[in-house]
Amino acid sequence: MDSGAAIAEVADAPWYHGGNLNAARRLFPDAPEPWIDLSTGINPVPYPVGDIPATAFARLPEPSALAALEQAARRVYGAAPSAEIVAAPGTQAVIQWLPHIFPARRVGILGHTYGEHAQCWRTAGAEIVAANTLADFERCDAGVVVNPNNPDGRIVEPDALAATAASLAARGGMLVVDEAFMDVMPPAMSLAPSLPDAGAIVLRSFGKTYGLAGIRLGFALASPELGRRLRTALGPWAVSGPTIEIARRALADRDWLAQTITYLIRDAERLDHLLKTAGFAIVGGTPLFRLAEREEAGVWFERLGRAGILTRPFPARPSALRFGIPSDETRWVRLETALSPTPALF
Repeated sequence: MDSGAAIAEVADAPWYHGGNLNAARRLFPDAPEPWIDLSTGINPVPYPVGDIPATAFARLPEPSALAALEQAARRVYGAAPSAEIVAAPGTQAVIQWLPHIFPARRVGILGHTYGEHAQCWRTAGAEIVAANTLADFERCDAGVVVNPNNPDGRIVEPDALAATAASLAARGGMLVVDEAFMDVMPPAMSLAPSLPDAGAIVLRSFGKTYGLAGIRLGFALASPELGRRLRTALGPWAVSGPTIEIARRALADRDWLAQTITYLIRDAERLDHLLKTAGFAIVGGTPLFRLAEREEAGVWFERLGRAGILTRPFPARPSALRFGIPSDETRWVRLETALSPTPALF
């Protein structure tokens, strides 16, 4: 099978960002089960949800419960008192609404990054400018920085982001800083604690670090005016009762987060070693994923798929694969075996 065709088969949806195990099973019907999905960059060890009271399912969420969740997010993210915190059904919902609550004619997107930003602005009629540096935002109405970047982990210092936001604000523009993977990074790298009063919005994802992507929760940190506009756009009861209950517990559990970051850093180093041994060059990443390159990346995507291991390919960057973190020792052994020079399955 042609490796390019294999990648196209799995990444068959215009919004593909990982997952799609059903397509992988169709493509590699003889692969062993269970599949190991390393394609999403989501923590493979989720927060222990525990029991959820029946009332969380049976009643509409109380405004006070939502407010408590947003205050918990404020504390965890270190947001300034002046910032508005808006809970949303995933940061993707915010990304899709932003072009409508802040119309922009020209939007700069910094680097090769999460494709939904460009897609949503383009769908709303904006011209997309591929930016190489923050200076390229000078000719734009809005700029987007994913920080740390997905998929290569690039970091832009918060002071530089704040200066760019101020420059955009001076001419009525806005900077979008997508911090979806910031929870596992040093807090000083976040713009949230020094969020400007105007000209910037920070997005934070809950599901990636807490391993609970299915409950669909994200937060927007913004000026009061922009926050109110976003809250109005999302409408009432945008976040479900069970989601509020789970996330309030998780955000308050700082010990769990600290322990999780420790093991993710350790496991990311282990993954680096495996990939380097297999001949990959580590381009970058975060403790939740690694971006690796080699000329035969497409071939390795297919080989790993035949071994029941799904990675994240990039059709526009055929030498690259993104690897998430295996969840347990059994999966680590399977990955190491599949990456060995002469794996039995090949």
